[in-house]
Amino acid sequence: MTAPTLRIHSSPAEIDAGAWDRLLALQPAPSPFMRHAYLDALDASGSASPASGWTPQFLTLWRGRTLIAACPLYLKDHSYGEYVFDWAWANAYEQHGLAYYPKAVAAVPFTPVPGARVLARDAESRALMVRAAIAWCKEQQLSSLHLLFGADEDIAACTDAGLMVRHTVQFHWTNTAPAPGTDAGPLPTEATRSPPESRGAASGWADFEGFLASLSHDKRKKIRQERRKVRDAGVTFRWARGSDIEAADWDFFYRCYARTYREHGNAPYLQRDFFHRMAATMPEAWLLFVAEREGRPIASSLIALSAGAGGDAGDAQPSVAYGRYWGALERVDCLHFEACYYQPLEWCIAHGVGRFEGGAQGEHKMARALMPVRTTSAHWLAHPAFADAVERFLEREGEGIGNYMDHLGERSPFRHSSAADPKAASDAP
Repeated sequence: MTAPTLRIHSSPAEIDAGAWDRLLALQPAPSPFMRHAYLDALDASGSASPASGWTPQFLTLWRGRTLIAACPLYLKDHSYGEYVFDWAWANAYEQHGLAYYPKAVAAVPFTPVPGARVLARDAESRALMVRAAIAWCKEQQLSSLHLLFGADEDIAACTDAGLMVRHTVQFHWTNTAPAPGTDAGPLPTEATRSPPESRGAASGWADFEGFLASLSHDKRKKIRQERRKVRDAGVTFRWARGSDIEAADWDFFYRCYARTYREHGNAPYLQRDFFHRMAATMPEAWLLFVAEREGRPIASSLIALSAGAGGDAGDAQPSVAYGRYWGALERVDCLHFEACYYQPLEWCIAHGVGRFEGGAQGEHKMARALMPVRTTSAHWLAHPAFADAVERFLEREGEGIGNYMDHLGERSPFRHSSAADPKAASDAP
């Protein structure tokens, strides 16, 4: 059998888009953020490029003329935009007179969404790619390799290759109404990685009020109060999906997005041209909510959508929605919660979407019924002594994450009895 050949690409544009996306379609956990068009737009717009500290070194593995594996890889001279924080590791290297940067990161820039990172035809090809990536990092004398928010298959291949595993916690919502005669509590958190229809679970909620009825009295009342504040402020919402999102809507969204970043003292990660390219090449992957008051737009939130069972067509039913970006030009109490959680969840229920992922961190999301889910990354460090120290740290951190998950599990926002809630009517608007 022909030995595989590793190729390095300084831009995703050097890789055939069709070949990349066909590999992506074979993965158990694909996402729109790993599509060639998405990664290419990050590069071509200058959002994730050498100028911003993300130098593409994409890896492809070939057996003869056949592409058997591919991986988005970046050389980094900082740790911004990754959401798996290793600043302490970099500081420790510096204190000992060693260079931590540049490092290699297998990730989707600025996108803490779990999913496939190593695109492979089979498990053997995935293992070959992981080993090839490590060998290449050694050749380049890099300090480390980090595969962030990987799918289970990626983490298994990395573990087999000797990489260390690190866990973080995100909060995801599942559209899973309890079966008749059962408690209203959620499914185990580990199950939220797959949509309900793939688990044989009960059907989703009929409407937002049905979803609210599954929550405890206090949580249900709080959500209704927050939504009422937005309505009483005279704010209404409209949404547009895919090609129905007009150029003016994209322009307004970017004004909101950029302003919110700058109000926090930061430049926006994504350039306006990135969204121009998304509108041109991946319109079906986006859902936009616009908040309006007195006939003028005041805020917006942008949601990404997975491809539906029917493929990439804009009218296909997606199985997953991803909360991504938001911004506002005016301040309204509770507007963030309405734009980023309640409007998207209501849309997901109405359109049969199985899961809504709320992004990185955010324990407050549990009050909106987004439940804790472990996410996993894998790490290789070239320096043996530092690798040993980090491994001990990760063992302690992993125990802490486990305890944290247990603690969160005791704070479920759901009712724990199938009996009718006597307070359900009293907190209605």
